This record gives sequence, C-alpha cells and structure tokens, in this order.
Amino acid sequence: MTMRELRRPHRLRSGDTVALVAPAGPVPEDLLETGLEQLRSWGLNTRVGKHVRDRHPRLDYLAGTDADRAADLQEAWCDPDVSAVFCVRGGYGSMRILDLLDWTEMAAAGPKLFTGSSDITALHDAFATQLGLVTVFGPMAATKAFTEDAAAREHLRRTLFQPESVTILTRSTADALVPGRARGITYGGNLSIVAGSFGAPDAPTPPERGIAMLEDVTEDPYQLDRFVTQLLRAGWFDHAAGIALGSWTECGPLEEVRAVMSDRLGGLGVPILWELGFGHCTAQRTIPLGVAAELDTDAQRLSILQPALL
Repeated sequence: MTMRELRRPHRLRSGDTVALVAPAGPVPEDLLETGLEQLRSWGLNTRVGKHVRDRHPRLDYLAGTDADRAADLQEAWCDPDVSAVFCVRGGYGSMRILDLLDWTEMAAAGPKLFTGSSDITALHDAFATQLGLVTVFGPMAATKAFTEDAAAREHLRRTLFQPESVTILTRSTADALVPGRARGITYGGNLSIVAGSFGAPDAPTPPERGIAMLEDVTEDPYQLDRFVTQLLRAGWFDHAAGIALGSWTECGPLEEVRAVMSDRLGGLGVPILWELGFGHCTAQRTIPLGVAAELDTDAQRLSILQPALL
C-alpha cells in the first residue's frame, strides 16, 4: 500500500478512551502521572498498558522486554473500546518490536488514531505501510514537551480534537533553504530512524510525490550528513516534491547543520524550508504524516490541504 491511499482516522472527542503504551524507552513515573492528568483534563478516559512502567531486565534503555512492549501495543490497538493509542515517550526500541506485532489482527481492528514522535517514527512508517493509516507526529505524554510546554501540548490537543484549526504550520524561525512551492504527501519523521529502516524487507516506500519531513536530536553534523547521504543513495528523496526541515536540538551549531542540509539536499532542485518547528524543540508543532500538503517557502509555511482527522 502506498502513502497515497492512507485513510484518515477519526478525531478525538470528550469521553473517548485512549490507551498509553511505551514501545521504546523507560518511562519517568512523575512525568507519566502528570501526563495522565493532562489527558484526563481534556475529557479523555485513559488506560495504561500493563508494561508501561516496566524496565528491561538487562538493557536499561528499554521499557520492558520486546515481547511485553509489543503485547501492550497489540492489546491497545485491538481493544474495541480504545479510540486512540498514545506513545508515552521515545528514546529507542520501537524498531525492535516491529516483527512481533500481528499486523493482520491489527488491520482487522479498524482505523484508529496513533500518535508519538522521535523513535516512534519506526511505528509511524509501519502504520502507514501495514495499516494504511494517517498518523500524528507530536509531543508524548510522559515527556516534558507535553507536561511542561503548554504551547506544544495545546497544538497537539487542537490537532487531535479540532484538526481543521491547525492546517497552517509555521514558525518565526522558518525560512527558505531553497525557495519555491510544492504539493505532496507528508512523510518522514526522525532522520536517524528513517535512515535506520533501510534494508528491511518492509522498509517504507515514499509517496510518488511527497513532502519529506525531517528532524533529529543529539546527532553531530557529520552524523546527519551520513544519514542524509544514505537516504539520497537509497532513493528516498527521488519523488520528493519538497522538503520541510524541523528542529536540530543538540546537534551542534545550527549554522553547521544548515550547511550540511544545503550541501546534501540543495542540489535536488526542490523547495526546502528550514526550521519549521516540529521535532525536539520548544513549542513544537504537531504534524500529520500521510496527508496532502503544500509547502511554500515564501510564506514560510506548510499548509495541510485537508484536516488530518475525520
């Protein structure tokens, strides 16, 4: 299934039940409790996965075993009472559970809303290719981006409850790396995770005409160069009509990161917008993946051409 055929799940409404899962790193208890309070203040009923508070017995960068993390996600998605699945944090580990999920069973459960970011990019890709769904890339409930950043939290809330109110994505830091205007389907997410997916038999295929969305955190400029070069050589940008770059927090001097992106991507001949404000940054924007959008570097914005959710 290509990204041109993705279905939009339903928006959230007060009274809906949402499930919280931890497919990747271990979850700080205090942030989880604060995040749960925030979600309940939105009128949502919350269910926390059985293993969300677990720790892997040997690998302290994982929240529980692969099998248990996968089981939580599978159970949450297949529960008919659950309207949405929220990933509570990133870190690392989502890619480890991809082969443990029963995608046939999950497809039979029908479309639902799925949200998370950073390492969760691996699952965004899988939900697009395996389930044919639009997903939402935004702040996660057990992170400070959700619990302490009111602007980021509110942008996520509006996206999930009132998607027609957030069809214009812009930020004061945005400017043209390569000027122009283009339309396409949004795809991508965290750069290092996207690059790490190549070589797998189920690696996602970009849309025939897409707007590539990329961000990262704590990766040095030379590492970003390596990831982008890998994607170039793998053909990931071959059908990109435009590129929107998000934040590069703790990735070294921004002028060096900008130089890398200009050097590696500037020759593609497509519009590129710099620092749109999604990813690991304050007041981060929530972005839908798998929807039609227009990139306009003169207006310094990305316009979602129809609400991300029904």
